[in-house]
Amino acid sequence: MELKGKVAYITGGSKGIGLGVAQCLLDKGMKVAISGRNQAALNEAERFLGNSERLLTVVSDVTQFEDEEQAVKVIFDRWGQLDVVLANAGLGHFAPIDEMSLEQWNQMVNTNLTGAFYTLKASLELLKKTSGYYLTLASLAGTNFFAQGAGYNATKFGLVGFTQAVMLDLRKYGIKVTTIMPGSVATHFNGNTPSEKDAWKIQPEDMGKLVVDLLTMHPRTLPSKIEVRPSRPDLKGR
Repeated sequence: MELKGKVAYITGGSKGIGLGVAQCLLDKGMKVAISGRNQAALNEAERFLGNSERLLTVVSDVTQFEDEEQAVKVIFDRWGQLDVVLANAGLGHFAPIDEMSLEQWNQMVNTNLTGAFYTLKASLELLKKTSGYYLTLASLAGTNFFAQGAGYNATKFGLVGFTQAVMLDLRKYGIKVTTIMPGSVATHFNGNTPSEKDAWKIQPEDMGKLVVDLLTMHPRTLPSKIEVRPSRPDLKGR
């Protein structure tokens, strides 16, 4: 894919991985729309990325299908096409299953799994027209289970399975589909505040470079599921 002038939509793009990917795609000349639930956070992201004609911020809650439909409409009305969609929005609650609340479970399922479905469903017809690319941001928690992770594991295992089945459904339209499964990333996830202590982790810009590599790979080749992890976890705490 020649990236210059192409249009991308990133959910959960106001910080962390989504923001890092947005920066890299803008640097490659793409037009990028980012969404989030909080207008103030989107405004801060816009200040970080730079107020550009190639940047659009949209308030949308991925757990509401109508929000995603409207977000895609705004993007199409602005730029007339959609080439890349990254379903990045996600959250995690971690507790033993006997302590996990119904609200926590439902928040994770609705955001991490149903949200990715809503984003794709809202954008699919436009992706068919451009033979575009749909990516989901899963996790190594989508293949490695751990104590106190029942809800998060369930959504990420589900997201991996969803994305791989979608890949088989959509390749006949020339749409490429990939799920990315990172380990520890230096983001605000789970209440973390990124700092020097996170230097050993994957950085958001590393994830952005990975997405660029995927988008520019020869179309005959599809890395459909990618695990990515810190290369030196032994540096944690140093």
